[in-house]
Amino acid sequence: MYRTALRNVLAHKGRLLMTALAILLGTAFVSGTLVFSDTLGQAMKNSFAKSYTDVSVLVTDPSAGSRMGPRNKEDAKNTAKLTDATVKQIAALPGAAKARGVVSGFIGVSDKKGNLIGEFWSAMGGNYVPDASGKDSRYPLVEGKAPSGPKEVALDKATAEKGGYHVGDTIRIASNGPALDVKLTGIVTTDDPQITSGGTLTLLDTASAQKMLLTPGQYSSVSVLAKSGTSESALLDQVGNVLPKDHGNFRAETGQELNDEQAKAIASGTDGMKTMLLVFAIISLFVSIFIIANTFTMLVAQRTKELALLRAIGASRSQVTRSVLVEALALGVAASVAGLLAGIGIGAGMQSLIHATSAGMPTGPLVIAPTTIVVTLVVGVLVTVLSAVLPALRASRIAPVAAMSSGDQPATQKSLVIRNVIGSVVTIGGLGLVVMGAATKSSSGRVPVGVGLGLAIIGIFILLPLLSRPVIALVGPLLAKLAGTPGKLARRNAVRNPRRTAATAAALTIGLALVTGLTVLGSSVSDMVDKAVTSSMKADYDVTLATGDLTPELAAAIAKAPGVAVSSPVRRDYWEFNGAPHSIRGYDAAGFEKLVQPKMVSGSAAALKQGQILVDSDMAKKENLAVGSGVKVEFHPGSEGTLTVGGVYEGNAMVSEVLMANSEITKHVEDSYLSEVLVKGTDGPSATLKQSIKDATGNNPVVAVKTKQDMRDEFDKVLTFALNMMYGLLGMAVVIAVIGVINTLAMSVFERKREIGMLRAIGLDRRGIKRMVRLESVVISLFGAVIGVALGTFAAWAINRTLISSLPTLSTVIPYGELLLFLALAGLVGLFAALWPARQASKLNILESIKTD
Repeated sequence: MYRTALRNVLAHKGRLLMTALAILLGTAFVSGTLVFSDTLGQAMKNSFAKSYTDVSVLVTDPSAGSRMGPRNKEDAKNTAKLTDATVKQIAALPGAAKARGVVSGFIGVSDKKGNLIGEFWSAMGGNYVPDASGKDSRYPLVEGKAPSGPKEVALDKATAEKGGYHVGDTIRIASNGPALDVKLTGIVTTDDPQITSGGTLTLLDTASAQKMLLTPGQYSSVSVLAKSGTSESALLDQVGNVLPKDHGNFRAETGQELNDEQAKAIASGTDGMKTMLLVFAIISLFVSIFIIANTFTMLVAQRTKELALLRAIGASRSQVTRSVLVEALALGVAASVAGLLAGIGIGAGMQSLIHATSAGMPTGPLVIAPTTIVVTLVVGVLVTVLSAVLPALRASRIAPVAAMSSGDQPATQKSLVIRNVIGSVVTIGGLGLVVMGAATKSSSGRVPVGVGLGLAIIGIFILLPLLSRPVIALVGPLLAKLAGTPGKLARRNAVRNPRRTAATAAALTIGLALVTGLTVLGSSVSDMVDKAVTSSMKADYDVTLATGDLTPELAAAIAKAPGVAVSSPVRRDYWEFNGAPHSIRGYDAAGFEKLVQPKMVSGSAAALKQGQILVDSDMAKKENLAVGSGVKVEFHPGSEGTLTVGGVYEGNAMVSEVLMANSEITKHVEDSYLSEVLVKGTDGPSATLKQSIKDATGNNPVVAVKTKQDMRDEFDKVLTFALNMMYGLLGMAVVIAVIGVINTLAMSVFERKREIGMLRAIGLDRRGIKRMVRLESVVISLFGAVIGVALGTFAAWAINRTLISSLPTLSTVIPYGELLLFLALAGLVGLFAALWPARQASKLNILESIKTD
């Protein structure tokens, strides 16, 4: 029996090739994901291992550089800072070889066109600390000299090259305040992984760096190197003893602890990426299951006589079952090995792509872990064998007497009835859970919605054979009218074997359901943001800083710019109202109604001028508030008061839960966070006003002056990028689905040789045969696509309903144009998938086909 099974594998190479390709693609995705994530993780660990090579203990002040005022009693008490005195105390410790004060923060560098070089999140600034020789060992000079005054800086070599700068050039830099013109005095190199990975580095002398990034005399951290013979833990104890008692949030850690934390963070980041990629790999494998099961079902049907003869000459049912499973095992092993090799190539390709698009990204040799090999092979083989179990059981039930028949066995309807009953129960139960969860309109409904969607999807897959007849029947008249006899035959062929049609369409259903769900969710969120920006913002421009933390000086400079009629800095904070934390946003009361237009439910926006607050309708409902209500507020522990509600406005994603006058906020918090400045021009938005605002900030490269349309476009750009990435990852599942359609049609043509020969004999020409097969493929593809689009839209609606509590203005928006495009593409997929099977069908010899057993 085993020799027979292996002979069958070799005898049906063409039939199994497409199935093997589906397994290969699915396993390649798995192995490629594991290879790429392991390789990137190891490369990053190797690169970042250099971060703390000269650090035994690092003392950091997390609050250094923060412009936020004291947030609670403890913060108010803890006024200690890392200063020169701290550095000297630490340097004098018996176990310390040297200690140095480090200043660090954000400093962006402008290119010659006024744009920021690199990304803002990787733009670093710091202090150059020369030793007795006049050099800083952390940053070797390759050209020029060290910065020594407030108007001098040094840049890393890569940044200087990107900007086209040379020693002696005047360059523009910026932090959280106005931009500055400074002289480039030196160019350095560094092995800091953040810089070598594409970041920018700007160095100033210590006093200038402190003034720009912190406060005079303050350091962000103190780096300590231990003497020979002193352990890091011993030095850590010594450092802890000299830190001031009111040091507050100072953190002292050893170099090993820092390395361990960094390694953990890298592992966490790569694990998250690996998990996301593996989810899409699992989706591809899930799609492969339908193709594999379909293939083996059809192979068993084609070999009815052969298997019946084996039973007739003494083969037992278990032997027949094992023979089919051995075929699946052989196919799974071969395809999984090929998938593993292809995955290694995919991993190498992904690494090259990342390195090409992000030149500073660390790279290294491919990491092929034993786990990758084992997981890929086990998953591939298990998926293949499990997919063949049901076909194997069907094969074992073939009666020996079937060997004497023609081989065309009538299909039984009993199993379909049982299947439809089970499918209906599962589907109705799942839909009920989804509706129940969606009705909560809160996060509490996410679990029932998730479970319900899972059950509904399973139930619909079970019901696909039942659904195929009525859905495909709808296009019957159209096919007959457009294509005549080939159209009628295509419709009948598509519903002749409901199980086969369902298994073929299921692969496309999965892909289209996911794509549709993502598209509807994306359109809904985009519409929410668009409406929020349009309805709430009356300002002409929204001025933001890349770092998100503006200075009062910058806001004042913008207010004085020519052409500015009204402006207001926007302050943000979180306070406790009636014991619950809520976000607040502050505006200058005098210009509020000219810049922001919340949709008032009751009261008036003018109440801000009386020192009252405005609350959104959701908060008002939860806290039972109305105009005139007093609210107990805890500004920070130890500081409480009561504020009066002056108005209630409709919830808006672009506006906080509570609106206040800036003057009221500053009464309770010394220095709150400034996120942006809203500007209204005397003559509306114009290029002149925009340039005037830019000039007021000193043409700061990190300042963005955005209109409402710019804000929409910016959000849509991020959303589009995310969706395109998801579409790309789902592309593998769609490719596998196409392979499934080709596979099914090719086998269907083989099964229907006699029928096709008879059609040719009674006058249907080659073109008619091709048209019949193509239309059959298009019908099956569109059937799967229609079910997938409907399922994806329903899933997106249910998910949106569970987000209403956090996004009250979110509503489900159905992008009909895009959904129709998906259906059209599904039809093209069906047409493409039928090209080869249709050609093969048209080439069949009439007499040989009619003689086929």
